[in-house]
Amino acid sequence: MDFQSSELLRFTTAGSVDDGKSTLIGRILYDSKSIYQDQMEAIEASSLRRGETEVNLALLTDGLRSEREQGITIDVAYRYFSTPKRKFIIADTPGHIQYTRNMVTGASTANVALILVDARNGVVEQTRRHAIIASLLQIPHLVICINKMDLVDYDEERYEQIKSSFERFAAKLDVKDVHFIPISALRGDNVVNRSAETSWYEGPTLMYYLENVHIASDHNFIDTRFPVQYVIRPNTDQFHDYRGYAGRVAGGILKKGDKVTVLPSGFSSTIAKIDTIDGALNEAFPPQSVTILLEDDIDISRGDMIVRENNQPIIGQDLEVMVCWFNEKPLQSRGKYTILHTTKSARCMIKEIRYRLDINTLHRDLENMEIKMNDIGRIVIRTTKPLFYDAYRKNRITGSVIFVDEGTNETVGAGMII
Repeated sequence: MDFQSSELLRFTTAGSVDDGKSTLIGRILYDSKSIYQDQMEAIEASSLRRGETEVNLALLTDGLRSEREQGITIDVAYRYFSTPKRKFIIADTPGHIQYTRNMVTGASTANVALILVDARNGVVEQTRRHAIIASLLQIPHLVICINKMDLVDYDEERYEQIKSSFERFAAKLDVKDVHFIPISALRGDNVVNRSAETSWYEGPTLMYYLENVHIASDHNFIDTRFPVQYVIRPNTDQFHDYRGYAGRVAGGILKKGDKVTVLPSGFSSTIAKIDTIDGALNEAFPPQSVTILLEDDIDISRGDMIVRENNQPIIGQDLEVMVCWFNEKPLQSRGKYTILHTTKSARCMIKEIRYRLDINTLHRDLENMEIKMNDIGRIVIRTTKPLFYDAYRKNRITGSVIFVDEGTNETVGAGMII
């Protein structure tokens, strides 16, 4: 299987306010030569205006004017850059408690989460909170960047203290791969270039880690899932009988000649052809976008799903979901919402709120059940039509849902199916 086409690494940054997230991203962009000359000149001028002695690399990512003025990050800022080895998308998410929802948004598709810890303060409440969110979102790889090492004289003992303190806490979480790197984003130690100051540290630099971490197996290649997004019927003389089903592979590997079943009808057929904009393929796998043609004429529409006969998702209308609430108006028990799941939309009712999660301790709060903005809780919903889903831990695409307010059409929550 050729994964070269999929070597796009998405990573998210998290940490408390002033832990240096934006500076770190600026440093990565600067040291990997991913900044244009005019951008560099603009932030040099801006740093001078603010009376700063060094160039403030954080200004590269803090795109919103109000952020630049306050020196904090408010919204999720996405940055794209590439090195000869990989392409990267960075989601720089805010550290404040009141922006948990932004962190969930930025991290939901990430392969790697970088959690910044200030070497002077060690593991704080926000560190734990971000690690809990990363584990809830099943981000496959966590990198704990112990930043501002220059302010603790690159002390190895301090680094080891923070490392073991985080490891004790992470033992309770569902995190598979954790990596620790001592850095100074301001000075550039161990970000792109190795630091002479940390001769005791034998691991990779952050950039080397990001370029080489194995992400090809982050996708689910076992359970075949293809939600149909669009039915292509050109109706031209050249493509008179063409009927293709376009969408993005959400799991498994689809090959020409495979026997497949279409949900909800349950009819079976064989894959006749897999088309892409660049020509036909013999096989397709996540996260490719393709058009599938079947041997038989089956009535298929948007929201249907192509799967394997002997490997089907759960089909049901009663779902247990961990929800992160995005809206100022709290989640309404017995409330009705529109729900979006893969390419399908339905309506749902909140049947029950099981508990609110205390995000700092991981305890279940059964006293205060109200789920307000930025809260995470476990709920039971009933949908108006059956969904074809997997548990979120098995498949992050078929296991996630979005809640939309029917009156305002705002996205009010994101959920992970248990």
